Amino acid sequence: MAAPFLEVEGLTKDFGGLRAINEVTFSMGRDEILGLIGPNGAGKTTMVRLITGILRPSKGKVHFKGHDITGMKTWDVVNKGIACTFQNMRPFRRLPIIANVMVSCLSPRAMKRGEWVKRVEAKAMDALEFAGISDMALEKASTLSQGDLKRLEVARAVATEPELLLLDEPFGGLSPAETDLMAKSISRLHKGGRFGRLHSEGPAMIIIEHKLQQLMKIVDRILVLNFGTVIAHGTPEEVVSNQEVIEAYLGEGGA
Repeated sequence: MAAPFLEVEGLTKDFGGLRAINEVTFSMGRDEILGLIGPNGAGKTTMVRLITGILRPSKGKVHFKGHDITGMKTWDVVNKGIACTFQNMRPFRRLPIIANVMVSCLSPRAMKRGEWVKRVEAKAMDALEFAGISDMALEKASTLSQGDLKRLEVARAVATEPELLLLDEPFGGLSPAETDLMAKSISRLHKGGRFGRLHSEGPAMIIIEHKLQQLMKIVDRILVLNFGTVIAHGTPEEVVSNQEVIEAYLGEGGA
């Protein structure tokens, strides 16, 4: 039997006396979009940081395509095929937007994906077009709004040609119309369309998001964290009717 595409087993993270992630176990397939939700402080971003090597777990394992990547350096994780975006963006603010993306295009993994990716400027522009900000390619990153910085973050991530893309609040700071456009772009990328045209399929995804109505439309399954512990796992329909999830968001007895 083939190993799961991504497998997290007993993952735990302690910060002194605080347990931020508590014995989390889950797996996902190559063709899935997994939603990761929970109240503020539930441990969602910490989970992403553990998977991507930014943080080392106190215990537990992360396997990607059958290989143990637990505690691997972040740049090595990227070259294995995992990319992520974060809620707190840190672009090179004095550089043009296109230069920010060109840095991602020069990763060892991106340079191996085919002859056309050696045309770094063309690939960076393609990523900006996917994110919807190609018309601002020559503007400095310091001039971008919060929403446009979010889209730049997505462009930088997809430029590395990931097989697994982790998105931390991709709809944050976007208007309703921009949110709808981003959701459609994410779905298209996952299906292998446009920017993912070099592959028969786009990347698997884990998406952290507070805009649950939009998230529910694009994910296959949802994992719910509360105080670092998994309290629910299932389809969007199963999760939204789970009483423990309702209480975590609305308080005991919430409806």
